[in-house]
Amino acid sequence: MNNIQVMNRAADNIRILAASMVEKAKSGHPGGAMGGADFINVLYSEFLQYDPQNPKWVGRDRFFLDPGHMAPMLYSQLALIEKFTIDELKQLRQWGSPTPGHPEVDIMRGIENTSGPLGQGHVFAVGAAIAAKFLAARTGNPTFDKETIYTYISDGGIQEEISQGAGRIAGHLGLNNLIMFYDSNDIQLSTKTKDVISEDTAMKYRAWGWNVIEINGNDCEQIRNALTAAKAEEKRPTLIIGKCIMGKGARKEDNSSYECNCKTHGAPLGGDAYKNTMINLGANPEDPFVIFDDVKEIYAKRAEELKNIVSARYEEEKAWAAANPEKAAMQNEWFSNTVPKVDWTAIQQKANDATRNASATVLSALAQQVPNMICASADLSNSDKTDGFLKKTHAFVNGDFSGAFFQAGVAELTMACCCIGIALHGGVIAACGTFFVFSDYMKPAVRMAALMQLPVKFIWTHDAFRVGEDGPTHEPVEQEAQIRLMEQLKNHHGQNSMLVLRPADAEETTACWKLAMENTDTPSALILSRQNINMLPEGNDYSQAAKGGYIVASSQENPDVVLIATGSEVATLVAGAELLNKDGIKTRIVSVPSEGLFRSQSSEYQESVIPANAKKFGLTAGLPVNLLGLVGNNGKIWGLESFGFSAPYKVLDEKLGFTAENVYKQVKSMLA
Repeated sequence: MNNIQVMNRAADNIRILAASMVEKAKSGHPGGAMGGADFINVLYSEFLQYDPQNPKWVGRDRFFLDPGHMAPMLYSQLALIEKFTIDELKQLRQWGSPTPGHPEVDIMRGIENTSGPLGQGHVFAVGAAIAAKFLAARTGNPTFDKETIYTYISDGGIQEEISQGAGRIAGHLGLNNLIMFYDSNDIQLSTKTKDVISEDTAMKYRAWGWNVIEINGNDCEQIRNALTAAKAEEKRPTLIIGKCIMGKGARKEDNSSYECNCKTHGAPLGGDAYKNTMINLGANPEDPFVIFDDVKEIYAKRAEELKNIVSARYEEEKAWAAANPEKAAMQNEWFSNTVPKVDWTAIQQKANDATRNASATVLSALAQQVPNMICASADLSNSDKTDGFLKKTHAFVNGDFSGAFFQAGVAELTMACCCIGIALHGGVIAACGTFFVFSDYMKPAVRMAALMQLPVKFIWTHDAFRVGEDGPTHEPVEQEAQIRLMEQLKNHHGQNSMLVLRPADAEETTACWKLAMENTDTPSALILSRQNINMLPEGNDYSQAAKGGYIVASSQENPDVVLIATGSEVATLVAGAELLNKDGIKTRIVSVPSEGLFRSQSSEYQESVIPANAKKFGLTAGLPVNLLGLVGNNGKIWGLESFGFSAPYKVLDEKLGFTAENVYKQVKSMLA
């Protein structure tokens, strides 16, 4: 262990750099970073096991920061291990800088997750801990059993509702490879915590089955002892509650204490307060961006220690690989982010089935052919039909991660964030299912998956008002419009930030699942029906779904009108087209499971499918805007512009105009 005085000096060095970054940027959050410096310094200088030369080592410990506003603390710490330069610290929050206002995932620089809204980051850690347990059981590689997932949470993260789901799941599954530090500093952005919370947090986590340790979060020796005890825990996740001092070491303009003050939470210290703070912490206010020599020595020593630690671990992994060459090759493939091998041609679908059932058929094949896939459900596996996967494996339970199904309970946002954490860990494909209307609970996580470009598969069933008797609370109307916006939003690599797929029948469901599994760059969503759907006309070429939109079989040459839809409405257009054809009206039917993918095709292809000057009619069970980009002003869209109603779905189809007869009527009036 390092000398306590030098360790305290290293923590002060982090405080100096963090406060100076914020001061130079004239923007940011110094207080929390200054309070948490002691913990992160002890973690990185004495506990965290990683390979400085190989940041992507699969067996590394991982650190997930939940409160992203504490980015200056993380960047300063990473500068001590030479992942960031002093010049880069000086560019906090500036254009093109590698030090944005909240950390963004960059494994090569030691950042394991993008810190989004408070609460999500520590749930990513829960997912990563699940992934490590799963990989240990699947591969037998001892490195995964030795891997520890660390995470850091603040008062805000504890208060966010998502923390309940994470606490319940981690305790229930006995994730003893998860250690969470709670920076309990009694200060929030606008108030003291006592103004908004009076719960016994320690008791709450103990009730969830956690090992809870309470310490002075600014005491190096207590932090060490707590981490040592947490590492030794064999059955439970550990919560270390550290009572930290917000703005530790800060001084005001008159040199009185500036600690435990809300003002340091979200603003630079400023003027003489900043200068006095620098002097108090042992820095030169005129030249604060310095790493002290004795601090450099601590981390040089740790770098040497890590060489020995990592070398021993690599030898252990090498011995395992030699004894298990097939599993070793399989593991390498899993971590290479390659598309899994699936025999898609062998999947046989039942005609005229609901697309949720068709999805179950695909999931059954995936469970048997993709050994590194985890599927989850929020207490709906027998209804969202993720039980197609579950029936070929078994669910995780405390002490047994040999299965591949994650029963998340009624916690859609928590489930989604856990799946993001599974994907962040690497080596595992994550999918999760629930009803489409409940995607409202998941949007913050979906956005983070898109921002981080993680290929999580979101399975959303009961896709429209045809949920029927459940009534408007359970009938998605505006949800498709919301999620399809993610197809229009580009990620920072210029790609559509999400692949959204709403298949038209059972066979197109297989084609869409194939696209989702082949998409290793962004999240994918499958929007599936509860009710049975008639198959598209015989001879339909479902492989064309790979282009996002295509002409359905039985369409006619030189059409008078182009009929456009996604999902179950395509079959309604087919039936409507039969009536129109009897009147001598030539029709072309276009299925567009993914407008984003369709828009990625050449303009020539798009024109060949939906000619710009053609008359167009669109049918959507959601808001008319769903098809506006495809139909444009030279046509008509029949959609639903209100909440749904409670009634059997066939009655709703009649009442709301989603019938072949209404398609005929609307197109005839449009062409008159």
